[in-house]
Amino acid sequence: MFMGAVCVSGGPRQHDNWFRLPLNEGVFTVLVDVRKADCEGYPDPDSSESLESFSQLVYQDDFGQYFVNKTEIDDFPRFKFRGLLLDTSRHYLPLPAILKTLDAMSYNKFNVFHWHIVDDPSFPYQSSTFPGLSSKGAFHPSTHVYSQTDVSRVISHARLRGIRVLPEFDSPGHTQSWGKGQPGLLTSCYKGSVPSGTFGPVNPAMSSSYQFISRLFKEVASVFPDPYIHLGGDEVDFTCWKSNPEVRGFMQKMGSLTSPGFAGIVLPFSTLVQIPEETVLHIWKGSPAQIQQELSDITLAGYRVILSAPWYINHIAYGQDWTTYYNVQPLNFTGSEQQKSLVIGGEVCMWGEYVDATNLSPRLWPRASAAAERLWSDEKTTSSVTDAFPRLTDFRCRLLRRGIQAEPLFVGHCRHEYEGI
Repeated sequence: MFMGAVCVSGGPRQHDNWFRLPLNEGVFTVLVDVRKADCEGYPDPDSSESLESFSQLVYQDDFGQYFVNKTEIDDFPRFKFRGLLLDTSRHYLPLPAILKTLDAMSYNKFNVFHWHIVDDPSFPYQSSTFPGLSSKGAFHPSTHVYSQTDVSRVISHARLRGIRVLPEFDSPGHTQSWGKGQPGLLTSCYKGSVPSGTFGPVNPAMSSSYQFISRLFKEVASVFPDPYIHLGGDEVDFTCWKSNPEVRGFMQKMGSLTSPGFAGIVLPFSTLVQIPEETVLHIWKGSPAQIQQELSDITLAGYRVILSAPWYINHIAYGQDWTTYYNVQPLNFTGSEQQKSLVIGGEVCMWGEYVDATNLSPRLWPRASAAAERLWSDEKTTSSVTDAFPRLTDFRCRLLRRGIQAEPLFVGHCRHEYEGI
């Protein structure tokens, strides 16, 4: 990230060591040595990311000249999974806003777009198998949906920037919008011995629920090329299940609920039973002490894990709250080196209760950039908030020049504001 992301050799930054380019004049050449003969059709968890920093080495002085140091770059990420979550259920995000976010993600070296595409408030994903889910569950059946073409465009736009698209269909909770287009899917809640008229999570006692989930996820797996589907799995309301006599009988008979047989990312660890070995676990919430304990427990059991709990950037605070995200230490827990190697990365989350296209970019950037540096760069060489501040300030100006509406960190200005005066 910023400048701290790269290992630079080539001497001090003296002017005789720089290639100088007057504005709108001259050309220089960047030679790229591609060491793999094949070209990946879609980025995967093991894709090489060995060179993405050149644009961050180009500077502009007070006279409008661009220059770059003669530099060798040994550029690679600390963590393989560096994600950013957008919530498109609580507020629908138009396609251009998502594509612009993907652009900004590439500038910040995020490599996974976690698309929390549906939730309780709305179901904007337009399913070809179950069209009623969006026609009845979206805020509007034609203006506030993502068609199959829209989804393909997002995947293509992301792929060209080295970004995976990880779809999330949070279940069995957070499914209120699903029930509008799929009658009989949700659990009928009871008050005493009679139905209360309200509904809870997906009904696990109905065979039709599994048939529906299987068909829906089969479609999702064919639409999204990523090897993973995120299942959410959080905040399941057991109260409704416990109130329903049919579900109580089912739970007593089965003892537990099992997943329908695909690789997923779920949480929390303490409430899960019979987790497939290939499952990646995701820590959403918890105090610092609870997070450390979860990391220790999950990795001790041999599972890979992703950390999000410290990076809920939809929460805002007056002042420079980016420092909180910058100071996160993902491997600060009790465990062996083998355990710590199972922490495959982290993810910043932009939940949508108070966020839509009007404030998405300035709330994201450059606050998310602080987490991006933590996930990309060596922690020992990027541990100083004081040193990071001027890098982040400059990087924020770079984002503005590239059309990303990033909010200011503090008082000041960007040089490009006065160009042409």
